[in-house]
Amino acid sequence: MEELVAEMRRIFAVDDVNVQDVEKALNGYKSKFVEWRKFAHFDDRNYTRNLVDTGNGKYNMILLCWGPGMCTNIHDHSGSHCFVKMLQGELLETRFSFPPAGSEIKPLEKKEELRFGLNEVTYMHDNIGLHRMENPSHSESAVSLHLYCPAYEECHLFDQRTSQKHISKVTFWSQYGSLTNKDDLPFDPIARRMA
Repeated sequence: MEELVAEMRRIFAVDDVNVQDVEKALNGYKSKFVEWRKFAHFDDRNYTRNLVDTGNGKYNMILLCWGPGMCTNIHDHSGSHCFVKMLQGELLETRFSFPPAGSEIKPLEKKEELRFGLNEVTYMHDNIGLHRMENPSHSESAVSLHLYCPAYEECHLFDQRTSQKHISKVTFWSQYGSLTNKDDLPFDPIARRMA
């Protein structure tokens, strides 16, 4: 993991970052539990976001820990590039089209579903649409490494039935391996368990 962080800092040392270089570095990293276990903090109720690195201020690298059946709400990425590297288990990504500006209340249009397993990498950007990520297993945990560039502090959550949106703040369960004070964290509507 330290080598991957060093490689990301090297890639992001320049102003014009090549998205393919980031994807190549993530594809080159092979998951080793011993390297990322200190960042892996789980919660029984929600998936957790665990900050690994902010590099030179141009990205956030975050380890997400998913209990069985946990998923996000449908969300955007505030214009950031989103890379996801699977470190353990599997995730199901469901992609949706953005609702047209000023559109009436109606369901979001589902575009596709994709599954990602160990060491696979996926990419998402608002130009592609919205998405929801979930651990489809009802018995196994999953762990994924996310890189967002540039880093963002809030995003929009979308109601699948109405296309209505609202803003949600991004919070961290831990930073650099140490738990944050859970009492300081607001209720996190972006993280929930599948019904």
